[in-house]
Amino acid sequence: MELSKVTLEIFTKLEQQWLSVSQCGATSKTRILSIDGGGTTAIVSGTVLVHLEDQIRSQTKDPHAQISDYFDIITGTGIGAILAAMITADDGFGRPLYTARDAVSFIADKNRELYKPKSVGVFRRGLGFSSRNMERLLKKVFQRKENEGKLLTLKDTCKPLLIPCFDLKTSAPFVFSRADASESESFNFELWKVCRATSSTPSLFKPFQFASLDGKTSCSAVDGGLVMNNPAAAAVTHVLHNKRDFPAVNSVEDLMVLSIGNGAPANRVRDIRECSTSTVVDIALDGVSETVDQMMGNAFSWNRTDYARIQCVFVQAYSFGEMEVLKERVLESLPFGGKRLLEETNGNRIERFVQRLVATGKSSLPPSPCKVTPLVSS
Repeated sequence: MELSKVTLEIFTKLEQQWLSVSQCGATSKTRILSIDGGGTTAIVSGTVLVHLEDQIRSQTKDPHAQISDYFDIITGTGIGAILAAMITADDGFGRPLYTARDAVSFIADKNRELYKPKSVGVFRRGLGFSSRNMERLLKKVFQRKENEGKLLTLKDTCKPLLIPCFDLKTSAPFVFSRADASESESFNFELWKVCRATSSTPSLFKPFQFASLDGKTSCSAVDGGLVMNNPAAAAVTHVLHNKRDFPAVNSVEDLMVLSIGNGAPANRVRDIRECSTSTVVDIALDGVSETVDQMMGNAFSWNRTDYARIQCVFVQAYSFGEMEVLKERVLESLPFGGKRLLEETNGNRIERFVQRLVATGKSSLPPSPCKVTPLVSS
């Protein structure tokens, strides 16, 4: 009889806890947006970001709502980092400098200038792209015209930003974050340099040499995609350990993650003898992304609605358009290996995820420290 009372009491408490979580869980999640690197066109990630912002505006009935209003931290690698930085760059009044459509249009309209082949001699082109062109365009994008062309830094973002690269000087990943930049000028870098660093794909760009605002931290950077092409896991780790910005996060149960891929490699390898340097890089980037997706699927296996991966794998890059991306069926990673093809499309999954985003309400994180004039080191 006593055992029955104890059992009843245990189940009653468990039921109360479950009800509490179901009622409050919708407003207690920290939302992470992750954008893969890879490629130079961002067709998949660009299409998804525009559809994501359109859905947010449609479901909130707010024509001015933007992605950063409903995410607490945004991360990206390579071309995904350029998009992430553009939609979080602060206009000086606490609002994003660019909408998702603005950022995607920039990549599309300026693509040939961003990735302009280097000229060698008079009649032939060399391998790789011109770093000078990319740097000029990035400087122009990450500055405020009304503030005498002030170049924006990691602190000049309306939401926490996380961008990885690989530092050849230390032979280790280097992760740029607003949190570190806010702590010290030694970890504050200009946004154009951060995007240039994470985009330095070997064989396409030379390693990028640069330093922090105070000159105390330097880096010889190559593409962050070599180690974190899918930066979702890095963002989760950052949030779990950053108690200053995310004091309420104790485990993955407190998170919602939307991870955006950037399409399948343009050329799939059928014979290992055909592998070139660029093909090996593509294999590495794709392998890193898929490994992280598998890890994230395992971590969120208890509640798959809190983790959504949007990818386009059945058609090759450069051969599809916006509607193909949204109409493609979701290929979901299963816990501990394997995948399954769902009836749900990428477009459906985005719309369903936005329903949960809107239910959680706008982010209540503290504003960017960019409005505080940084101290000039003597």
